[in-house]
Amino acid sequence: MEKSYHVLIVEDDKEIRDGIEIYLKNQGYEVSKAANGREGLDIIQKEEIHLAIVDVMMPVMDGITMLMKLRMMDKEFPVIMLSAKSEEVDKIMGLNMGADDYVTKPFTPLELLARVNSHLRRYSKYLSALNDEGKGEHIYTIGGLELNEDTVEVSVDGEPVKLTPMEFRIVQLLIKNPGRVFSADEIYERVWNEKAVNTDTIMVHVRNIREKIEIDPRNPKYLKVVWGVGYKIDKQ
Repeated sequence: MEKSYHVLIVEDDKEIRDGIEIYLKNQGYEVSKAANGREGLDIIQKEEIHLAIVDVMMPVMDGITMLMKLRMMDKEFPVIMLSAKSEEVDKIMGLNMGADDYVTKPFTPLELLARVNSHLRRYSKYLSALNDEGKGEHIYTIGGLELNEDTVEVSVDGEPVKLTPMEFRIVQLLIKNPGRVFSADEIYERVWNEKAVNTDTIMVHVRNIREKIEIDPRNPKYLKVVWGVGYKIDKQ
């Protein structure tokens, strides 16, 4: 890869932790490892991390708690959650706390690598857009909702709104196509740039976006559901 990205593995099972490390290093990634959430947060405070793979069930500090704390630290890099459970509650809780993706054990190394590569490509573009200067501004406005592609910022009625990179891309897709309804599959394929496999994540991301941009998320002004069809941001 053009840049050596730094991936953090937080997993209490040493065999799984070391196995993931081997595959990531073979792909040219720099790797750090931690056996629990507390160790993971210590590494994040000392190192520049570009993506974290975090197990849900761990001693000392579990993955959900770690995720919540790192998002409170304003760390925006992608987080892929791992869990031996397939229950929806773990998935929804992780995504609500700011996870970008979810992989259920057992998984194949190639499946996890594909997710890592995909998220790092998007994060790289996000960082490039954030750091680019001197370009003409590309601003999209619907009512009081404003998205600036060049500064990678969203505001509502002039107040900045902090979105994760994935949330930003969903709002970006919808606000650039006002009035058009996108199905969950369409949003997934356009934002994740891969065939839709886990569209449940879209519902959770939409809920999180609404909590941030809507005065009354139960009666949204901007991001609306067209039941049985998909999602849209209305022209106003």
